[in-house]
Amino acid sequence: MYNKIMVAMALDHGVSEQTLTIAKALLNEGGEIVGLHVHEAPEGSVRAYVDEKTIAAGFEKARTDMSAKLAGHPEINGVLVEGHSARAIIDYAASHDVDCIVLGSHKPGLSDYFLGSTSARVVRHAPCAVHVHRSDT
Repeated sequence: MYNKIMVAMALDHGVSEQTLTIAKALLNEGGEIVGLHVHEAPEGSVRAYVDEKTIAAGFEKARTDMSAKLAGHPEINGVLVEGHSARAIIDYAASHDVDCIVLGSHKPGLSDYFLGSTSARVVRHAPCAVHVHRSDT
């Protein structure tokens, strides 16, 4: 059982309810669950074609979507950060004394075998325990 669990929440995937349920089952009484979403703003040459107002609107949409997803879970602290998904999850866990990360994973596609999925990177580099929930899709 864990005192501080971070649930990595991809707002465009439907596994958040299952990962939140898993986190609640793994949590010690009096513990804390943090729902973390990493917003990946456009980078590189794409950023040259997107203005700052559009980027800010995307971040605010992510904040709204996260609030909606956590509306039925007032006991979970929602956190929204910007960055690369795997790196931001690992860095947040390391700097906030997270005991366990719970995240969902899809069945890997061909590109995942060459590049690695977010969950695979988190498992390899996280400073704490990681529980991966494999979805059916």
